[in-house]
Amino acid sequence: QVQLVESGGGSVQVGGSLSVSCAASGRVFPHSAMAWFRQRPGKEREFVAAIYRNQGAEYYGDSVKGRFTISRDTAKNTMLLQMNNLKPEDTAVYFCALKRSFSQHTIKLAKVFNYWGQGIQVTVSP
Repeated sequence: QVQLVESGGGSVQVGGSLSVSCAASGRVFPHSAMAWFRQRPGKEREFVAAIYRNQGAEYYGDSVKGRFTISRDTAKNTMLLQMNNLKPEDTAVYFCALKRSFSQHTIKLAKVFNYWGQGIQVTVSP
């Protein structure tokens, strides 16, 4: 029903910037939420940021607040994560996710998201 494809990412040095984008195709859910999660080797998937498709409300994980910015383009059905002042601990595979219906109380839980992208690598070197 929905396909999510990430692009961007790559490698950068500490303090640099990168962006990752996610393009959604297929069915559109007007009250959906889209999010970024990341996963480092041997670690659980971690919430990074989310955005409510309808109103544009943004949510961030504590470790990225003030450095990352999430945005969406409802006409193009895309989502962007702008990452600034990157740190080595930001190195991870970043996953795009979509939840059919928005809920503020569960927005940071990976298990409630219905669709996932394949993931894209972001590497920050010292």
